[in-house]
Parts: sequence; structure tokens; C-alpha cells
Amino acid sequence: MQAESKCLNIKFEDFIHTQENEDLFGKADRVNTVLSSEILTGNEGLGMKLMNKVQPKSIIKEKNGKEHPVIMLGSNSYLNLSTNPKVISASKKALNKFGYGMGAVSNYAGITELHRELEKRIANFYKVEDCIVFPSGYGTNVGVISALCNEEDIIINDSANHASIFDGCKLSGAEIKIYPHSNMNYLERILSKIPDNKTGRLIITDGVFSMDGDLAKLDKIVELSKKYNCRVMVDDAHGVGIVGATGKGTAEYYGLEGEIDLNVGMLSKSPGGLGGYCAASKNIVQYLRLYARSYFFSTALPAPLAGGLNEAFKLMEEDKAGRRKLLKNTEYLKQELQKRGFDIGHSESAIVPVMIYNEEILFRLYEELRQSGVYVNIVTYPAVRRKECRLRLCGMSQLTKNQIDIAVKIISNKAKEYGIIK
Repeated sequence: MQAESKCLNIKFEDFIHTQENEDLFGKADRVNTVLSSEILTGNEGLGMKLMNKVQPKSIIKEKNGKEHPVIMLGSNSYLNLSTNPKVISASKKALNKFGYGMGAVSNYAGITELHRELEKRIANFYKVEDCIVFPSGYGTNVGVISALCNEEDIIINDSANHASIFDGCKLSGAEIKIYPHSNMNYLERILSKIPDNKTGRLIITDGVFSMDGDLAKLDKIVELSKKYNCRVMVDDAHGVGIVGATGKGTAEYYGLEGEIDLNVGMLSKSPGGLGGYCAASKNIVQYLRLYARSYFFSTALPAPLAGGLNEAFKLMEEDKAGRRKLLKNTEYLKQELQKRGFDIGHSESAIVPVMIYNEEILFRLYEELRQSGVYVNIVTYPAVRRKECRLRLCGMSQLTKNQIDIAVKIISNKAKEYGIIK
């Protein structure tokens, strides 16, 4: 049984650097040796196959070939739009008309009427002038940041921002400042010390933080940005379609619609597709079409995805995408976990962290939960500090109360065995 495997003090960073007198590919051989052993690393469930549509009751196929059902609490398709009949129908229609791929970058022959409709629809969604759609979510952050910022500029990041944001910052060559997660006093301290001649200033924050599920203090961030003459970029990947009075995201939640300079989001989360976008002024969008390398040098998003995403945004625009049911399910999930004594942080979204604080226990628990019929995500270094390791649960709009009850019971029983709860 996997849970009986050894847990040794092997760290992720042990395999990043080439050792002295080692071939360039030696680190890959070392990783493979560990993964092929009986050592429990937390990677045991990674790479399993999904055997049906992503839905609350999914079938997975383990690496050993075993297939079994799981209650799905590890998908970003919060609203189940990837299986929505209207979305699928629109995607099929686009497939029949345009084929399954575009065969060209967006600036050449890779754009259809569906792509332009999607960009216009997203711009209206955010109450801004224009929008640019990227074929990759990761490439969206990297492309936007590295296009707009360079060595003369300064970027100020929340420490909990997504990895793609930090990678875009590094690629830009800009000076990077980091404030502790949601610490507005520290943010102002940084801003107050920026030299007057350093005028290219950008504050970047997630709208909903992907590992904690909490919201950025966007009202204070915007206030400080005006005081210290900064631009603001919000990556609302986990907020769009969910947060706010009608699901328009974190800006709507704070009454700041139309006031954010760069509204970034991912089409792979609640919209259920693939890609990302930046909604902004028409001048900024035109600039990004020419200078964002991950856009200019990437083949355009396939038309079937653009077609399906248009339908997904129609549903979100009308607040008919299942947001209320999702929030009801997530609130019930949180309540049941808290009743049993779990530490779930301060989530205000569909993301529910279950704090474990012990990496060895986390590895064992993750493996046993999956084998027992509950699929969750495992989170430790480098996504978070090891001493803050956790399980990450995601609500879905189509989950039933009975499925949540069963999942919580399994999680609780396993957690008791390891002393996580009493």
C-alpha cells in the first residue's frame, strides 16, 4: 500500500541544479530514480488520467492502470461550463465551420469573427474599451508584463501572486519589489520610497489568491495607486464568473469596475476553456498585439474554443452560469469542514485550503484520499512554504449535498488517523 512507503527528506530544489562533474541531464536521472522507488514524494497522483468529462463524479485511471470513481474536488471548472450543453453546441458549430486549429498566429491569419466577438464580449464584461485574447493563460501574464515593463520600470508584487506573474516580471528586466501577502502598510512603505524619477510603476495582484482563496484588498491598492501614481494590474483568474454581486470579479466586489488599468483573467478556470486575456484601453491592447511576444509568436486560440467561450461569457454576463449554486455548495463545504475542526484559512471564493502543516502527513493523506474516492489537489513547496502545506479543495456548481457529505466524511476519517483533527 502506498501509504506504507518511506518518506525521506528529499526536496524539490535538490534536483534543480547540475551537480559537479554531472552531465546536464543527470538531474533528470536522479529525479527518475526517486520517483521509481518506494519513497513517497507527493507526486504519486500527478499525471493520472481522467476517463470521462470533468464532473463531480469522475473516473480516473491511476499510473498502475487501475480505474476508479472519485468525487472531484480538484478541478478549476467551478461552474461546470466545460460540459454545459450550450457551450458544447457552440464549440461544435465553430469546429464545423473553422476546423479544430487556426494554423497561424493571431496577427496574421489566425483570427475569426468568433475571436473578435470574444474580445469584445470580455471588454464589455469589464466595462473597458478593448481586450486581447492569448492562447495560453501562463503566456498572458508573461506577455503582458514583459511587453509593458522593462529595465527603467518598477513592479510591486503581492508575495502570493501566481508564478506566471513573477516569471513575467523576471523576463521584463524591471526592478521587482515584493510586499508580504495583503500587507497594505508594507505596500505603502515600498511605494513611499520609490524615487520620483522612477515613473514607470505597476502594482500587480491576484484578485483571488489561488492557494488561499482570499481576495486582494483591491480598494486599498487602488487608493494607494492613485496616491503614488501607479498603474494597477489584477489577475482575476479565480474571480471571474464567481466573485462580485453578479460574478464580474474582484473589481465588481469592491465597486471598482472600469477603474483597473489591466484586467487579466484566465479562460481555463470558471469559463472552462483555455487561454487568457487582458482587458484594457484600446491603446494598451493595440500595443500588446505588437509587443507581447507570447501573443505575437503563438498560434491563435482554436476557433472551437473561442466559440464555446463566447457562450460561456454570455451565461456569465447574464449571471446564469451557476454562480449561486457554486457559492452555496462552497459555503456548505466550508461549514462542514470547520465543524470538524479543520483550519481552512480565510477563503472568500470557490477555493478551500485545508491546512496540514506537515509535508510527510500531507503526502500520505493525499494518496489515501484519492484511493478512497476523493480527488483533491496537493499544495506544498514551491507553491507555498513547506510549513504551510495543504490540501486544496475546489467547489463545483453541480456537486450535490450528498457528494459533499461523503467527501467530508472520508477526509475527516483520514485526517483523524494522522491527528490533523480530533
